[in-house]
Amino acid sequence: MTTKTALRGRSGTASPPRRKAPHAVEAALAMHMVRRPDGVSDPKQAPPEVWLRAAAAACMGLLEQRWARTQADDRELLTRKRSGARARPGPRRIHYLSMEFLMGRALTNALDALGLDDEFRARLAAAGRTPGEAVEIERDMAVGNGGLGRLAACFLDSFAALGLPSFGYGVRYEYGMFAQRIRDGQQVEEPDDWLRDGNPWELPRPELRYEIGFGGRVDNDAGTRRWVPAIAVRANAYDFIVPGHGTERVSTLRQWHASASHPIDFALFCRGQHLQAGRENIEADVLNWVLYPDDSTPAGRELRLKQEYFLVSASLQDIVRRHMAEHGRLDNFGDKNVVHLNDTHPALAPAELMRLLHDVHGLDWDTAWAQVQRATSYTNHTLMPEALEHWPLQMVKGLLPRHLEIIFEINHRFLEQVRARFPGDDALASRVSLIDESGERRLRMAALSIVASHRVNGVSQLHSDLMVRTMAGVASSTACTSWCPRRATGASARR
Repeated sequence: MTTKTALRGRSGTASPPRRKAPHAVEAALAMHMVRRPDGVSDPKQAPPEVWLRAAAAACMGLLEQRWARTQADDRELLTRKRSGARARPGPRRIHYLSMEFLMGRALTNALDALGLDDEFRARLAAAGRTPGEAVEIERDMAVGNGGLGRLAACFLDSFAALGLPSFGYGVRYEYGMFAQRIRDGQQVEEPDDWLRDGNPWELPRPELRYEIGFGGRVDNDAGTRRWVPAIAVRANAYDFIVPGHGTERVSTLRQWHASASHPIDFALFCRGQHLQAGRENIEADVLNWVLYPDDSTPAGRELRLKQEYFLVSASLQDIVRRHMAEHGRLDNFGDKNVVHLNDTHPALAPAELMRLLHDVHGLDWDTAWAQVQRATSYTNHTLMPEALEHWPLQMVKGLLPRHLEIIFEINHRFLEQVRARFPGDDALASRVSLIDESGERRLRMAALSIVASHRVNGVSQLHSDLMVRTMAGVASSTACTSWCPRRATGASARR
């Protein structure tokens, strides 16, 4: 059976749909009415918030069942033994890393995918209410802002509809980018406190926690480089289930929320130094606050870089953990996984994956790098030089000293390939180097993404064609095997 056939057989069209639980909305509504502190038990008197949460609870019960079946099916497919020396490569799980996902409201999408919209409308009508009363009070997930985030959300919809094993990875921002208010004819930006009343669509995963380090030093341990971070925060997982349409399959958006690795400093607290006692908690929480913090100050730029590494490290630790649980070895990592970079925000992923494979798990450099290139792919969203991320080397060294060493080694080997293929062309080597040596030395994140990838694309055919012409020098000496146009769109219009 070919990979395409195997995946096609997993879609909803290949198996009879399972029956949904009868009266799911009614049962969830009754549960929420019992919980009301004011003693109101008549659904006709229930405010729209109760209807919204009841509908979400009804949906989540079914979505969790679909999620569990999807994960079991994926494990079976990805660990299935393939016979024959000439067996074609098997399917891979897609991991879509993005700093933002513009998911939109979840209620109408979930009701439609689960076939609960008719019951929802009927229950509302019986109570003398309209669907709009509940739908319009749902707050948007403030974890995405523009086209980059909308594209990421569309892909999760498509992964679910097509039955592809997949996870999206992002950050669980507390206040989004900003909430817009108009005062005296002027725009005023305020925090978008979208989690103020909780999020009925997310599933905390307390069993999934990872330590994320910053700063520190790199030690030489019997010839092996070991990073000893100065500080660490904890990444905590929250899942948002993305339903497929016309199928029982779902995808998952796993979002990371930072917390302090240690509780408060009790000695400082007892001495009355309360703010200092909780300094680690505040420093960790800042990572969660805002999508795209203002980078016009050194502190803002450092926060952005820390957020990007926080996303990358937590996600890759989770991916490696899952891979080891399923396969027990890492020299086949690239045969089982795709790590897709949605623009350059997750571009530290190749360096972090090299650290995990080489430093932590002991793969030799060449084997680890082969797995990184086999797994990594990259979508570029802009060709404007001023919009491409460039990080000062001193900042990278201060926050991620081992990663900078790894990037230097990647660049050294890459430039050796360039000079071997284009001898004497020092201008080309300077132009395609991962390090910009003009003025303050800076790390070119787009170049790192391309060098580490086996697939690169723009967001349209025209964009991809322009990329080939403007970035061809970088690609000429890489393992990137294809520059391809964007082909997929979302299965759901959402909002």
